[in-house]
Amino acid sequence: MKVEWDYTHLAQAYLKRPDYAPEVIDAIVALAGARPGTRVCDVGAGVAHMTLPLLARGLTVDAVEPNDAMRALGTQRTAGNPAATWHEGTGEATGMPASTYALVTFGSSFNVCDRAAALKETVRILVPGGWFACLWNHRDLDDPLQAEVEALIRNRVPDYALGTRREDQTAVIEASGLFGPAEAVEGRIVHTVPAEDWIEAWRSHATLARQAGDGHLAVVAAIEDLLAARGLDTIPVPYTTRAWIAQRRD
Repeated sequence: MKVEWDYTHLAQAYLKRPDYAPEVIDAIVALAGARPGTRVCDVGAGVAHMTLPLLARGLTVDAVEPNDAMRALGTQRTAGNPAATWHEGTGEATGMPASTYALVTFGSSFNVCDRAAALKETVRILVPGGWFACLWNHRDLDDPLQAEVEALIRNRVPDYALGTRREDQTAVIEASGLFGPAEAVEGRIVHTVPAEDWIEAWRSHATLARQAGDGHLAVVAAIEDLLAARGLDTIPVPYTTRAWIAQRRD
């Protein structure tokens, strides 16, 4: 399916991206009142970073992903689990049946949608009283290494912006008039990863790729050189998982 941003060349690298803080997933599931067997739609499911923890909590998940390469990898990662089904679609047009899901999630995908249109589509497929949730992992930019990496990026991409993924989503959710008050949830998680895996994750960093353009891989190479100069084989990378969840108005 053709969309504005093509993630095909990033698909393999997405496998190296970090998982979300488990307590944030637990909070979303609890707030939505989801139980084993509850039907959930995971939109912009990518390579299953949100789909897998939902399945691990016993939920039945329809994963919606527009990119063929990402969807293929997600399908592989959830193979053998009959509670997972993969579909082609977007946040604005999921192709899923109306009034079906108790929870609709957007794991690191709400920012690449027309958010107002995605919220309307979410209401369409939610059951009355159903819940919307969006979430992202944000690197802790106060961490010394992360601050150095951020400075390196801005030196090479002077107008680099962190984008809507770093914004408070409360205003856009509540401005829709479709949902009740949005509740913010966050949790801290540190991923200690091999240096080569972290570099691979930078190759999947779509925000950087879009803004750096043809210079994207040169920026990634510079980050790789920085780590080599420090002699780092593994890297503790601190993240904050930030989520917003809101109930459909009826």
